[in-house]
Amino acid sequence: MTTEPIRLLLADDHPIVRAGLRAVLDTEPGFTVAGEAATAERAVELAASGGFDVVLMDLQFGAGMHGSAATAAITARPGAPRVLVLTTYDTDADILAAVEAGAAGYLLKDAPPEELAAAVRTAAAGQSALAPAVAHRLMDRMRTPAEALTRRELEVLQLVGDGLSNLQISKRLFLSQATVKSHLVHIYAKLGVESRTAAVAAAGARRLIRQPG
Repeated sequence: MTTEPIRLLLADDHPIVRAGLRAVLDTEPGFTVAGEAATAERAVELAASGGFDVVLMDLQFGAGMHGSAATAAITARPGAPRVLVLTTYDTDADILAAVEAGAAGYLLKDAPPEELAAAVRTAAAGQSALAPAVAHRLMDRMRTPAEALTRRELEVLQLVGDGLSNLQISKRLFLSQATVKSHLVHIYAKLGVESRTAAVAAAGARRLIRQPG
């Protein structure tokens, strides 16, 4: 009895990364790299066409759709392929966004080939595939929920770190400026700081948000 290979879609805006992934995964028994996408929008389109079991999804695609938004669009469809996020980012903001979008797993790009292959098989089997460091961060959040920043607070703080004003944040997240200010008050209290600059520095040091640069 033969088993159908796991059909993979590689979604990453860097051709070299896609080529490297293809080189690694094509050597694994039972895997077939059946498609590639250089944009998140293209990944959503290809995933909707069928024929894929697992999508390996980057998070950052330049100015286009974010990988988490693409993950949500893919997993919202009946019979959708499983999405395994493969990224360089291990911040709480990125991890929570991906998990809440429906990602079946979250792996860092420096993972060894055997860990990547195991995660793909785990995701294809309908189970959760989290890198150990990612699972540890999620467990830490569960142990101290009162101190943990919420998903929305992380979104607001990431945009502060990106240099956006309260007005710009309110427009980006479709919130009132009063709500943005309220989130910042809670963020300052949880982080034990008194300014935007200190909040961004503290959150960056704790890997809650991506550092600017």
